[in-house]
Amino acid sequence: MIKHKLIVQNSLGIHTRPAGHIVNITSTAQSSVDLVYSGQKVNAKSILNLMMLAIEPGAEMEFIIDGKDENKVADELTELFNNKFYEDAS
Repeated sequence: MIKHKLIVQNSLGIHTRPAGHIVNITSTAQSSVDLVYSGQKVNAKSILNLMMLAIEPGAEMEFIIDGKDENKVADELTELFNNKFYEDAS
């Protein structure tokens, strides 16, 4: 099991498009993937769960990833967050 903290670096936070990118990674994973934010823990394979958290820019969150491909999932999420969900120009 991996506990993986990431910070939202884009300018709009987790809205529909970033949530979709996260779900694209997590839903194909063999591992279970939960997201903890502001005291709430949700299944990160559900776009509705991610959207209801209303995660703002600069927020820190923690992914709890458990399974065969946990390192791969953590790496893909890190790349996604580091690239600001491919939204903001560098």
